[in-house]
Amino acid sequence: MPLVRRRILAERLTLGAAAIVLVAAQGCSKDSAGGATSAAAAQPGSASASKAGGGGGGRSQSITLSASDVLTLRPQPMEEATPITGSLLPFETVDVRARVDGILTGVFVREGTPVRAGQVLARFEASQQQSDVQSAEADRVAAQSDLANAQWNYDQSKDLFKAGAIAERDLKVTEQTVQSMKARLAATEAKLRAVSLAERDTRVLATTNGVVQKRMVEPGEAVARNTVLMTIVNSNVLELTAQLPEKKSAGVRTGQPVHFTANGKQLEGKIARVSPTVDAVTRSITVYAQLPNSDNAIRGGTFATGRIVSRTLSEAIVIPVGALHQTADSGRSYVYKIDGKVIAIAPVTLGIVDEQRGMAQVANGLKSGDRIIVGNVGAIGRGMQVEVQGESQSGGGGRRGTPIGNGPPSNSK
Repeated sequence: MPLVRRRILAERLTLGAAAIVLVAAQGCSKDSAGGATSAAAAQPGSASASKAGGGGGGRSQSITLSASDVLTLRPQPMEEATPITGSLLPFETVDVRARVDGILTGVFVREGTPVRAGQVLARFEASQQQSDVQSAEADRVAAQSDLANAQWNYDQSKDLFKAGAIAERDLKVTEQTVQSMKARLAATEAKLRAVSLAERDTRVLATTNGVVQKRMVEPGEAVARNTVLMTIVNSNVLELTAQLPEKKSAGVRTGQPVHFTANGKQLEGKIARVSPTVDAVTRSITVYAQLPNSDNAIRGGTFATGRIVSRTLSEAIVIPVGALHQTADSGRSYVYKIDGKVIAIAPVTLGIVDEQRGMAQVANGLKSGDRIIVGNVGAIGRGMQVEVQGESQSGGGGRRGTPIGNGPPSNSK
């Protein structure tokens, strides 16, 4: 190939390569610019991102509550009471004992038999005692006869002495005979009473009204004096013995009413006795509460709870203890109150607190008609919007206050 032609071909190849490089460089520049633009648009702080996220604003939080989470306050009775617990025991428990030694010829009652005072429960063999009674009665009759003769002789001697027929010494002898016969008659009467008591003691009698709790003997047994034959309980009155802390004893007195709960029944009793001293070890006092039980509806030994009532408020604002909250700094009590459609914080001052029933009296801070949140509804705070389910349909303002006698309202959550 000629030299000139090869030079022209080389120059053309060089120009083509340069053009290709230029086009490639321009394409890269465009791609770089487009990528930078896309990255800038993706930045959250860019103007486009702000516009896209605009309009969210500062909307306030809201919460929806069920009707059972809201309590509408109404005045109701409230009692200041001290709780007690224990077993209701029969007021009278009597062990019937043998008064004589002997063999039982009959036992006429069994466990669970109702008995009356004076009723014959059992009988001992009594032939010896009956013989002693007959002998004592004969001695008394003889003594009475001898006394009558001695008295007649004395009367005659007084007339003879007045007539001067006998000496004064003879009158004195007849008088002493009368005194001796009187003493003898008194001795025979005393013996008759003793043997009569012994004969009576062969009949075992009930000393009180009640029911036979236990029977320890059978007919034909030889029993020694003072042996327990059976036990009778009188459950017409039941008694609960309780220990109260010293700090609660000042307000307890005889005659205070006591509300009992036993076997699912509500019963009324009273304080019968109060110990006059404080136990040095336990620092408590003993109180005795009695419950009438004439129909024997409650069995002796039944476990019961009671409330000694100190005072009663006829109309009080009462809330569940679970609705109370305390401030972190001062520990002051407050509740969440629904003010229209907004949650507000209402500081309260408490009066009577019934820990047993979980209720508290609000002395200041709330009034009748106020609505408070009593349910466990999670995190809430002042200013939150609130809506109560079913309120728009029923027109109600949450559940109404429950009388204290029925206990604290139950929470649905």
